[in-house]
Amino acid sequence: MPRWTIAALPLLALAAPLPAAAADGSMQRAVGTLNDPATQDRIADTVATLMSALMQMNVGPLAEAVARIDPESDAAYIPPDATLGEIAGRDPGYADRMGDDVRASARMAGHAASALATYAPVLKDMARDMAAQWEREREAARR
Repeated sequence: MPRWTIAALPLLALAAPLPAAAADGSMQRAVGTLNDPATQDRIADTVATLMSALMQMNVGPLAEAVARIDPESDAAYIPPDATLGEIAGRDPGYADRMGDDVRASARMAGHAASALATYAPVLKDMARDMAAQWEREREAARR
């Protein structure tokens, strides 16, 4: 079997479910959700809030436990009331920037989903044609 057909098999596996998803409307719903600015904002705001909370988490007890196991580690010098943000180098705008990055990523995911939905019929045709060609090649190899 030619190498290109082996390389194409994952493409076939990925492309095969796309037309069915597009046909039953689940892809269109996903595209709509991913392209919804309010949903993008909710996702970004949630990540920013979680990141902000994470940076306020007290890591002193964890550092103490590490220092007990390895007294030579840097953890021995971490104050008992230290937060993750203090240890990581507190950057007050980090959570907001991460939220902005997530918002941009959500928009890109929406664009990608839109493109997939648009190209699903073409991918279906390609998958069908490649599968047929693979069958022909397989039959030819057996002769």
